[in-house]
Amino acid sequence: MALPRTLIAVVGVITTVSAVLADLVIPELAAQHAFNPAWPPHAKFHDAQYLVMTVLLGLIGLALVVRPTRNRVLCATAVLATPWLGMTGALLFPGTATYDPEFAGRTHFVLGLHGQVFMAIVLLLVLLGAAVAAWARPAPISRAPR
Repeated sequence: MALPRTLIAVVGVITTVSAVLADLVIPELAAQHAFNPAWPPHAKFHDAQYLVMTVLLGLIGLALVVRPTRNRVLCATAVLATPWLGMTGALLFPGTATYDPEFAGRTHFVLGLHGQVFMAIVLLLVLLGAAVAAWARPAPISRAPR
């Protein structure tokens, strides 16, 4: 189960740091999020909420995947998928967009998808593959305590 755990751990690290980097640290991207002067305080509150939540989910996923049991690995996969599913699911709500109109010229697309959405889909596919690989392996036989 080493490869699935490694893939899940990589997604865990990406999950832990990516939103903080994109929304708070990298100047060009942070200008579209936490430091966007057009955003009202309540929008910034929800961005900050997302940042904290994503870091916590990433750390929980990493903590779960370091113990090599199939149930923990699958639980880590579910925890780490949560913010990425949330990002793609947010597009289903009316009036949402992956970027604000004033940043249309500076927005990056990959294969016709917004960069964040593309990354979310790739990471979800990695998690799905790792979960299938972890699930496909036979569970170890545990001995009852004497």
